[in-house]
Amino acid sequence: MSDEDHMAAAMAEAEAAAARGEVPVGAVLVGGDGQVLAREGNRIVERRDPTAHAEMLVLRAGAEALGNERLMGTTLYVTLEPCAMCAGAISLARVARVVFAAEDEKGGAVLHGPRFFAQATCHHRPSVARAGDGARAGEMLKAFFRARRS
Repeated sequence: MSDEDHMAAAMAEAEAAAARGEVPVGAVLVGGDGQVLAREGNRIVERRDPTAHAEMLVLRAGAEALGNERLMGTTLYVTLEPCAMCAGAISLARVARVVFAAEDEKGGAVLHGPRFFAQATCHHRPSVARAGDGARAGEMLKAFFRARRS
């Protein structure tokens, strides 16, 4: 499967999260062999857990599936640029590659904010790429928050 296919699966998880009343962010973790290890959307409200970001959930599930806290050779697909918490976890897990759709100028930590992977204190730097329809992912988020404000 291609980056676009995996990102489409992440978008489906984001849509499912929105349907549950969660911020619409989805993630898919793929092993080095191309096998999907985990896919999930945000579950912060449902679990009453501020760390239940889609990225964190798939990292935990991937570690369980592999029986190892090191996710060497994996690729993480996520619909939104990861925040500082998620970027830190991605680095600690040794994810090889991060692919995201929409930039997050306010809360992102890869291209924006602390630029976590560029810091000297970051011990593992995954490669970073873009895929999917960033405009669509961004619009899904804007629509979600617009509906909450009205």
